[in-house]
Amino acid sequence: MNPATNEGTPQFPINGRSHVAGWTDIPLSNATIYGLLADTAKAYPDRPAVVFREQGIRWTWAQFLQEVDDLGAGLAGLGLAKGDRVGIWSPNRVEWLVTQFATARMGLILVNINPAYRLSELEYALKVSGCRAIVSAERLKTSMYLEMLQKVRPGLPALEFVIRMGSDQTPGMLNYADVLQRGRGEPVPFADCLAHDAINIQFTSGTTGNPKGATLTHHNVVNNGRFIAMAMDFDEKDSLCIPVPLYHCFGMVLAVLASVSTGAAMVFPGEVFDPAAALAAVADERCTALHGVPTMFIAELAHPRFAEFDLTSLRTGIMAGSPCPIETMKQVVSRMHMREVTIAYGMTETSPVSFQSSTSDPLDRRTTTVGRVQPHLECKVIDLDGNIVPVGEKGELCTRGYSVMTGYWGDEERTRQAVVDGWMHTGDLATIDEEGYCNIVGRVKDMLIRGGENVYPREIEEFLFRHPKVQSVQVFGVPDEKYGEEVCAWIVLKPGEACVEDEIKDFCRDQIAHYKVPRYVRFVDELPMTVTGKAQKFVMRDQMIEELKLRRATTA
Repeated sequence: MNPATNEGTPQFPINGRSHVAGWTDIPLSNATIYGLLADTAKAYPDRPAVVFREQGIRWTWAQFLQEVDDLGAGLAGLGLAKGDRVGIWSPNRVEWLVTQFATARMGLILVNINPAYRLSELEYALKVSGCRAIVSAERLKTSMYLEMLQKVRPGLPALEFVIRMGSDQTPGMLNYADVLQRGRGEPVPFADCLAHDAINIQFTSGTTGNPKGATLTHHNVVNNGRFIAMAMDFDEKDSLCIPVPLYHCFGMVLAVLASVSTGAAMVFPGEVFDPAAALAAVADERCTALHGVPTMFIAELAHPRFAEFDLTSLRTGIMAGSPCPIETMKQVVSRMHMREVTIAYGMTETSPVSFQSSTSDPLDRRTTTVGRVQPHLECKVIDLDGNIVPVGEKGELCTRGYSVMTGYWGDEERTRQAVVDGWMHTGDLATIDEEGYCNIVGRVKDMLIRGGENVYPREIEEFLFRHPKVQSVQVFGVPDEKYGEEVCAWIVLKPGEACVEDEIKDFCRDQIAHYKVPRYVRFVDELPMTVTGKAQKFVMRDQMIEELKLRRATTA
């Protein structure tokens, strides 16, 4: 069986319904995160493992493992023990990566803190998770991390240790280098870690309410990383460029754990995404793979110096994190030489990947779908009554299997709402075709209803991407007194292009149904995004409502 080609147990829909199960030819692993690293370091001790270009760091697998052991011993020396929560608040730095594996080595539960968090969000995440320690950068751009920690610390009695990066001294805080040095040469205490132990809390970035802490185990993320790597046909000769943030599952699992499971080298272009830095890293390090969300690939393709970078070493990688425009995918294949690029779909609560295309899938399948269900997982598409819909029909996608989180940390009620009989309800609208390929057509909450017609923004976005002047586009609904909702499009034009609203509307007329033609079109320099590159449609919607002074239709 060749995992890279998804050859194994058939993945076709069950009984003509939108219900698929992944192959099980390769058994699930019971390795821990640290065990995965230790095995790879033993197999490839002298091969390149870690490159942080901005920090000037280049380590082999043996060197990386030693750093992890030293920090693990240092954390143990502080009295931190299995089950304690340790936060990490930093952009992409080597300290983040070492902390990820050192905490896993000691059975500590790593709490990923979003680099964009401000005071209230930081305090909420630390309080809910009950962090006993946090490893933090000094700052990121205008966010003064250490100052914020000093402000919230009095209200967090559980927070005993703040371990700061950098060489400066801060009263009441430890230095990362000192904790690391304390562990050098010391025997690392044995932590009795089991595969099904909780090891990571990742806060999801919802649009309403407080973030939810998805709790994941070694078993969840190690196996997901393994199967992601198999779909890309990864091995120790590969080298992956990682511009996506480590705090997010894209960086931590799809990039890091996929690489560690195979011995592929990890190359980090910089602390935060910069298209020129990513392109330079690929060219200079001769990377064979590149990860990114669609907005990252769009920015790289549109960079004025794009032609200067030799990208011919590229073969594969993953585009994921939000719906992938078909036209962008085609350009990634043709202009960036990523002939075996894959699309992946998932969510934090499922560790994260549930569907992924393979390197051998036909190009049309890799540009128009998110591939087939991952091994050892089961997925279905259901209607509002919970019934599995026929093949090809739209509905909510649900996932069941090894990858589903143990729950939201400290929130049993929201866990029960999200996971029903083992099925994670994703909130995503999807279709599954007769060959088992999945297509994400939007969010259940994003779907708008105009005059009784269901409108799926993703469909309109794909159409508008065909316009030669359009670089990025987001479509969403705004209130309308007559039709209930109207279609609005925010568009970023390609550099040097000019366009007017009527040109976009004329492009749509007679090509898509009249009720899908945007009523409102706005040209913007950039789209509001999360740190991970996801468009914040609720921000756009609120701005349009205020600008146009819109009111919802009156209902009985």
